[in-house]
Amino acid sequence: MDVKTAFLNGSLDESIYMMQPEGFIEKGQVDKVCKLQKSIYGLKQASRSWNIRFDQAVKGFGFIQNPDEPCVYKRIKGDKLVFLILYGDDILLIGNDVGVLTSVKEWLAKQFDMKDLGEASFILGIQVIRDRKNRTIALSQASYIDKILSRFSMQDSKKGMLPFRHGIKLSKEQVPKNEHEEQFMSRVPYASAV
Repeated sequence: MDVKTAFLNGSLDESIYMMQPEGFIEKGQVDKVCKLQKSIYGLKQASRSWNIRFDQAVKGFGFIQNPDEPCVYKRIKGDKLVFLILYGDDILLIGNDVGVLTSVKEWLAKQFDMKDLGEASFILGIQVIRDRKNRTIALSQASYIDKILSRFSMQDSKKGMLPFRHGIKLSKEQVPKNEHEEQFMSRVPYASAV
């Protein structure tokens, strides 16, 4: 989802004045300035005031902010789980119930002027690959890597095998199953394991 004119939603904690915009200067009032009531694009505070406004709104709707990653929020009601990720004016919703996701989208649309972009296939240069049959989601940065290689004229460079050889599949079965296996794994430094 994309919040239209997101930075105009924030309130200002301090008094900020600006010159009258061209075309809006009243006759005889040329020397006067405008006092801003809300945040506008171009202010240093614009993104912060938007973030504060958004944060207060979603917390009021029952979301809890992740202490380690402040742009990530979650809401749990019974067995229904929703993650909300905010990046600037873009919102990614992830959940285990379509009805709950729809109600969160509807609530967000009432709070902010938004555009629903549908299911995410790319976000921040990361491709989202869904396999609904197997209930999996994969993330790929292949196109981003290709773009960076092209940018630095390295698209024909030799591929390396680090940190893993091509084709290695990781699974939950490889996770240590008991304390002994966990201790053994902790004794093998990552650098020597690859």
